[in-house]
Amino acid sequence: MYRTHTCGHLRITDVNRIVTLSGWVQTIRKFGAISFVDLRDRYGITQLLFGEELQPLLDVHPLGREFVIQVKGFVQERENKNAHLATGDIEVLVSEFDILNTALVPPFTIQDDTDGGDDLRMKYRYLDLRRNVVKKNLELRYAITRSVRNYLHEQSFIEVETPFLIKSTPEGARDFIVPSRMNEGQFYALPQSPQTFKQLLMVSGYDRYFQIVKCFRDEDLRADRQPEFTQIDCEMSFVEQEDILNTFENMIKRIFKDVKNLDYEEPIERMSWEDAMWRFGIDKPDTRFDMELTNIKTLFQNSKSKSYPELIAGTDFPVFNQAETVIALVAPECGFYTRKQTDELTEWVKRPQIGMQGLVYIKCNADGSYKSSVDKYFDEEKLQAIAETCGARAGDLILLLAGKEEKTRKAAGELRLEMARRLNFRNTETFKLLWIIDFPLFEYDDSSNRWVARHHPFTAPKKEQIAVMLNNDPSIKNAENYLAHPFAEIKANAYDLVLNGNEVGGGSIRIFQKDLQEKMFTALGMSKEDAMQKFGFLMNAFEYGAPPHGGIAFGLDRLCSIIGGSESIRDFIAFPKNNSGRDVMLDAPSTIEDEQLKELNLQWRGK
Repeated sequence: MYRTHTCGHLRITDVNRIVTLSGWVQTIRKFGAISFVDLRDRYGITQLLFGEELQPLLDVHPLGREFVIQVKGFVQERENKNAHLATGDIEVLVSEFDILNTALVPPFTIQDDTDGGDDLRMKYRYLDLRRNVVKKNLELRYAITRSVRNYLHEQSFIEVETPFLIKSTPEGARDFIVPSRMNEGQFYALPQSPQTFKQLLMVSGYDRYFQIVKCFRDEDLRADRQPEFTQIDCEMSFVEQEDILNTFENMIKRIFKDVKNLDYEEPIERMSWEDAMWRFGIDKPDTRFDMELTNIKTLFQNSKSKSYPELIAGTDFPVFNQAETVIALVAPECGFYTRKQTDELTEWVKRPQIGMQGLVYIKCNADGSYKSSVDKYFDEEKLQAIAETCGARAGDLILLLAGKEEKTRKAAGELRLEMARRLNFRNTETFKLLWIIDFPLFEYDDSSNRWVARHHPFTAPKKEQIAVMLNNDPSIKNAENYLAHPFAEIKANAYDLVLNGNEVGGGSIRIFQKDLQEKMFTALGMSKEDAMQKFGFLMNAFEYGAPPHGGIAFGLDRLCSIIGGSESIRDFIAFPKNNSGRDVMLDAPSTIEDEQLKELNLQWRGK
């Protein structure tokens, strides 16, 4: 046998036991005629002692880093114990050893504080996976999936696999396309999610389904995106929104208990989408800290209304007077910011990603006075009125953005997160969950002058608004006045779970009536013929007794990264792609042979 114990197993109670260990050589330390070797496997590290009698054999067959070896010996108590190792009280005095395989010198040190950069470690990912820090990430991922499976099994869910080779359907991102050799000129698509399959399973009577499944989206990448990612995909029949929220609120709390030994006892707060957008400027707010936004537009003169306070209303400051909205953000105890620092923030909001024209600041000095970048327009009394309206105190810094409502709210939300980063408010050891509900069902797309689904085309409207949807023409005759259309007021029967400012789960109650689904497709600009060509299988299924149903999907990779305290989901994926969607270890994607192209009846035209 290659081993009787693993390298993380032995303790002081094993002293004098004869053992056989196998693993990789991590370090070698020579002290005269004796050598110490740290032997590593998945389970830990054990120190080996090669005595003087083995040195002639080591001279002939020297050990190197990452050699795979087998040793036999007896366990003894260490003279210099290592409190940082689980096996630090003992060592194995080697009586015989065998080199099972030699190794080249690794391109980077295989330890937690490695000298290898991202690209190098991704090229040699099979070596990077030997590092303890990476191993812990994969163990955390496994612990989460084990917790999920155990919980859902207890709740009578059944795990069902759905196909990877499917039909291309519009779901918001580009599909990965797979040519079919046996069906010339036709293609499969890789699923962006199992959405329609899980709805079909509900029609089939499997009232509680889940799977931990790969999904594929051909979209631009960043730290929290991969072309292939994993969802915890769930669906339930004969349920309403409250049933879904309660079931999966308990699941996420179970994960925290099983994986982090954390009792998340408080009920998860619920917040409407509209409330989130005005208070935080974003539909996935980080509520671990305050710094809520304040809409102070009502302080300034607007030609459409005369109901504003006289104190501010007469101020001739066009930037605020003519803006759709003015948003204030109070940065606590930042009144000491220098001109250089406020200029940096101004340039930050001018970046293309934020898109604002500028920033106004007001310093609330400790002595009760105020200093602003718009002193020309606002005297002390008016600055005080602004400060009181947004709840600023002495020593605080007020940051103000003005412009179009949607754009300004979003920019203010991004600025809030940037200030939280600078103030170190986003503690990775703190966890805060939040449900966002009551999303708009539709959003207006300027480029095509039509409605698009904010979630996906199978999301149901709130029950009380089904009639509004069925009885109104979805076409938009006046693009400038689209907010007056009845469809603009329809709320989705949808919900997102937010963790520390990241959406980790999202779902909805589904449409299960054929006429309502047809109306949804029509609203999205899809003809009946097009809808039947793309989704006829689902529409037909609805005619055979479809039950009310709804579900949710969690992003497993993102959930792992947040619980594991990392910015990147790649740290929790065994073999990830880089930001260009490439697997640098396999050198994929790559070209294929002409013979393969011929078999698929494809021709590469190039550029």
